[in-house]
Amino acid sequence: MNAPAATAIALTALAALMSAAPAGAAETPRYVAERGIDHIYGGGWEFFVGGGVAAFDCDGDGREDVYLAGGTRPAGLYRNVSVTGGAIRFVPAADTGTALDQVLGAYPLDIDGDGILDLAVLRLGENVLLKGLGNCRFARANEEWGYQGGAAWTTAFAASWTKQAAWPRLFFGNYVDREAPGAPFGTCADNRLWLPRAEGGYGEARLLKPSYCTLSALFSDWNRNGEPDLRLANDRQYYRGGQEQLWRLAANGTPRLYGRREGWRKLTIWGMGIASHDVTGDGYPDYFLTSMGDNKLRVLLKGPGKPVFGDQAHKRGLTAHRPYSGGDILPSTAWHAEFSDVNNDGHADLFIAKGNVEAMKGFAARDPNNLLLGREDASFAEAGPDAGLVTYARARGASLTDFNLDGLPDLLVVNRKRPVEVWRNVGLGSAQRPVPMGNWLQLKLSQPGGNRNAIGAWIEVRIGTRTLTHEVTVGGGHAGGHHGWVHFGTGTAERARVRVRWPDGKWGPWVRLYTNQFARLVRGEAVAQPWLPPEGREPKS
Repeated sequence: MNAPAATAIALTALAALMSAAPAGAAETPRYVAERGIDHIYGGGWEFFVGGGVAAFDCDGDGREDVYLAGGTRPAGLYRNVSVTGGAIRFVPAADTGTALDQVLGAYPLDIDGDGILDLAVLRLGENVLLKGLGNCRFARANEEWGYQGGAAWTTAFAASWTKQAAWPRLFFGNYVDREAPGAPFGTCADNRLWLPRAEGGYGEARLLKPSYCTLSALFSDWNRNGEPDLRLANDRQYYRGGQEQLWRLAANGTPRLYGRREGWRKLTIWGMGIASHDVTGDGYPDYFLTSMGDNKLRVLLKGPGKPVFGDQAHKRGLTAHRPYSGGDILPSTAWHAEFSDVNNDGHADLFIAKGNVEAMKGFAARDPNNLLLGREDASFAEAGPDAGLVTYARARGASLTDFNLDGLPDLLVVNRKRPVEVWRNVGLGSAQRPVPMGNWLQLKLSQPGGNRNAIGAWIEVRIGTRTLTHEVTVGGGHAGGHHGWVHFGTGTAERARVRVRWPDGKWGPWVRLYTNQFARLVRGEAVAQPWLPPEGREPKS
């Protein structure tokens, strides 16, 4: 028997062993393909990366709309006109001020604190801050806000508020310096951190050097001390002597890298995306890092005193390093990753967008996306085939969002040179007859001041003897993120207690809620504000 055939047989046996249902195995939801979006992310080698999606409510109806990167094609804003509890549909939004070209991705956030979400748009060339005007209309705000978009190849973004600031600090992560001698290898452009002025807007940027071709960034309070630090995922394809990075940002904005003396362990991967969740249940966030080949799950090993992170991807069943379908035995290429409880059993699951860079030899050409279901023992099992999600498009960005407001997270995937895929979660049923799974809560936060949406807060949901936690952030993923309802699956629990640690570190009271509802938590109020989804209508074709 030749070596490839023997390898294929071994992988098949391993897959069968891993897919055997253990005690407490999670039920798999069914996803059905909906009418896709006639939008394609394309372009030359500069657009091998990127292809992100920003999911957010731009018209105030509670549904998440989407802004899609287009590469050399115009980016597109699409309104969500889905039937509540039924079919998912998007329609192009006209005259919005968002039809930029050379877009790799975008992130939604309220930069100026006016209560309307804005967009940070990442481009090959000048980045653009789009000020939200309401009703899905936007206007360029670079000059008004003192932001200089530069001319770099920008592939990552993150934002956070300090406790006193009304405006956020903005991080833009850059990729290869195309103008440097010897490009592309070893020539990463400098990353930039924009700090707000006291009166609002921005001055000059600070350079975060060394920079190692960042493809994902996330401000996260890894040790829960109330001061989020900046974690970067860097692509070793192009840097020399680099590694993954964790930056400490002092109160005055001075950045400093964590080093070996403080416990930081060097890690070099093809860092492409970051997804954060407390997988281990110790109360601190863990970080799933996508790469080419095996992916990483970085967890704290010695408590919050030092950033000593080790890897538990293999232990938890999260390496996702080879295709599980399609017959290709070469290593996978992973991009966007996102945790969400897709079956509402109280245990977070993980979606990973997969796809060859273009035609890279040595890596799988047929590389389906992963849907890894969380189990009671904090391990994960592949459910992509049973969920009906097996395709072989080259995926990039994605969003796990409840687009039709039925309590089940749906899925949108941006593909390279292929139309956007939209998948509806129908639970244990079908498109014609959905069947719910488990119980759930979806929450939004609100507080006075510039940081209206409480970025940096922690939400705790108590169900029985378990506490589910979520850190509210802007960043991570691959070239795109979500800003809207925070989804919690609660399993069999019909009631829950919820509280918030607000961004300044102060705790709100415990609030009692029935599950299977949307609710707003407003700072200073002891009860939640229930919200009812709008009645949906089947849109005209």
